[in-house]
Amino acid sequence: NSLIYKERTKKLHDAKIKNRIFNVDDQVLLFNSRLKIFSGKLKSRWSGPFTIAEIYPYETAKLVHPDGCNFKVNCHRLKHYHGGDPPLMEIPDVKTFPKDN
Repeated sequence: NSLIYKERTKKLHDAKIKNRIFNVDDQVLLFNSRLKIFSGKLKSRWSGPFTIAEIYPYETAKLVHPDGCNFKVNCHRLKHYHGGDPPLMEIPDVKTFPKDN
């Protein structure tokens, strides 16, 4: 029974993992899993963009930040960066009307 359970959970886990292909000089965002949820609930957990300097075996990449920080991370924590921040939502100018008596 435990072997069947392990096989099923592995299949479910593997089905949810997206196989992303990264190349050298790609722009990527890094997922920050250690960010405290309650420090800012609406704060993005993705930081970057970073540039991939090298690709190592076992889905590991060396990232370079424009500041000069270099470090290695697992590629499961990365996603492609497509450029630019999303446009800010503009709130239309709402006029208030006097209360009817």
